[in-house]
Amino acid sequence: MRAGGLLVVLSGPSGVGKDAVLEELRKIYPNAVRCVTATTRPRRDYEQDGVDYTFLSVEEFRTRIDAGGFLEYAEVYGHLYGTPRLWVEEHLSRGLDVILKIDVQGGRTVKREMPSAVMVFLVPPSLEELEKRLRSRNSEPDEVIARRLNEAAEEMDQIPCYDYVIENGELAKAAEELKAVLIAEHCRIRQE
Repeated sequence: MRAGGLLVVLSGPSGVGKDAVLEELRKIYPNAVRCVTATTRPRRDYEQDGVDYTFLSVEEFRTRIDAGGFLEYAEVYGHLYGTPRLWVEEHLSRGLDVILKIDVQGGRTVKREMPSAVMVFLVPPSLEELEKRLRSRNSEPDEVIARRLNEAAEEMDQIPCYDYVIENGELAKAAEELKAVLIAEHCRIRQE
């Protein structure tokens, strides 16, 4: 049996429903917590500091980088995003399963830092369905959607680097499968 909580990396293309699956998982598996990412981007009106993100100045973020305060970090569209190391370690030590919703690049970095991390990739039923989901948001122009679809294909090429793949065709089923992964990992005898 594994002592402490699991560190789980959840990746998948934009629009695949990572947030929705995590929200559904929390209803059926209360031991899972989503890590609150730190960022330098401005807070949106509906966001709460410490709930949606931890909002930091660029200077504070860089100070934390220098102090080794992030498991991984990256610059995305001119803003810094990072996974706070201490937050993750504290929650794992309390026996909670910490889920990091991060891209494939960040996932690889976390796996190098913490080799016991469980890697889960969420896929859409098809690229056509993913395009429908992206378009239904009505929030991005065609060229951004086209770029996201190209990025999705590139990200899905990284699936062999992951331990599990879950299709998000039906939300409740995808959450149940993620729960099954967590239960199986807690029952694992051989640790890698």
